[in-house]
Amino acid sequence: MDINWGTLAGVFAVSLGITAVVVVMFSLGLAAWSRAGHGEPASDAPGARYQKAATATALLCFASCLAVAAYGIALIVTA
Repeated sequence: MDINWGTLAGVFAVSLGITAVVVVMFSLGLAAWSRAGHGEPASDAPGARYQKAATATALLCFASCLAVAAYGIALIVTA
């Protein structure tokens, strides 16, 4: 059995990079979610536009993490 070390290193690098991107996107989603005021008692704050933008950003980050996870699962299941 012969191991193609270049290909193995390439797979390792891509998986490490994708993992880092997903972790950063999830962290940004959590930061945006907390800045939007979710999880805190509701108040009539004048920054409703800012809260909507932060919520949209958080949902976009979480959706991208979900898409990457679903794509990875689809690759495994269909192989």
